Amino acid sequence: MASTIAVMGAGAWGTALAKLLADAGSEVTLWARRSDLADEINDSRHNPDYLPGVELPPGVRATGDAEEALSGVTTVLLAVPAQTMRANVEQWKSLFAEGATLVSTAKGIELDTLMRMSQVIVDVTGVDPSQVAVISGPNLASEIVAGQPAATVIACSDSGRAVALQRMLNTGFFRPYTNADVIGTEIGGACKNVIALACGMAAGVGLGENTAAAIITRGLAEIMRLGIAVGAKGATLAGLAGVGDLVATCTSPRSRNRSFGESLGRGQTMESAQQARGGHVVEGVTSCESVLALASSYDVEMPLTEAVHRVCHKGLSVDQAVVLLLGRSTKPE
Repeated sequence: MASTIAVMGAGAWGTALAKLLADAGSEVTLWARRSDLADEINDSRHNPDYLPGVELPPGVRATGDAEEALSGVTTVLLAVPAQTMRANVEQWKSLFAEGATLVSTAKGIELDTLMRMSQVIVDVTGVDPSQVAVISGPNLASEIVAGQPAATVIACSDSGRAVALQRMLNTGFFRPYTNADVIGTEIGGACKNVIALACGMAAGVGLGENTAAAIITRGLAEIMRLGIAVGAKGATLAGLAGVGDLVATCTSPRSRNRSFGESLGRGQTMESAQQARGGHVVEGVTSCESVLALASSYDVEMPLTEAVHRVCHKGLSVDQAVVLLLGRSTKPE
């Protein structure tokens, strides 16, 4: 009997995960915030707003009704933006089945509380942390739905739940690895978007591969400092959820954060760069604020993150930021 899974959120990543799960043999209900989008997905087998041109298999059924999506389901993937996770889970918590595995696919740190997404889910629902898993890694949705080989990390303190999710997502081209380090997996995912904005800004002003390599490497050092301060394992950040995700997001033209940074580097304003993306969420713009606040609360220095924050929220020009990005006083690495 194919298992029934709910994916809550029909953005690019939610839709890609629904397709993956169905390809791997599950029956999937995909919840869309807009009922008209759910109808369109069911009628045309396409999600034109987020994954144009990709046909969804018969195992994916969409709905705009959260109660219908969550009824009797024991595995729930929460594919909503990081800063809306709390409000959404508040609305759904009474609908989650007892003992269900709740999976965060969002990458970010909540503003105000500075909680990671798994912490937000536990805080709202009161479930045991062992019921909450996270998925993170170098996972550009458009490449995954094209069947290109990719790997991801499924982190959960309950190894049985992690292995069950691994089986559900395992296809010939998509390889999930399990990990017990939820903290490290989430810190890697939240911070890499900010470093990708920095890489994009540098590319936008015409800087080349040496600069990109320096930003990625120094960015990883920042992520490691913060991760270890909050309890992550260094090996997690040296793996797919850290370096892997960082490289993909910093170098790919398909990365929303990198391309947004590039638009800023070419002289676009925050507003015009946002409009050019159809208003789609660029997580790094918000994450730089919460990541910096989290780092500050642990007394961790994150100069690249600070430079990005000053561009996105304090009116610093990209030209000035690029000097800051790599213009710190000389010292041993």
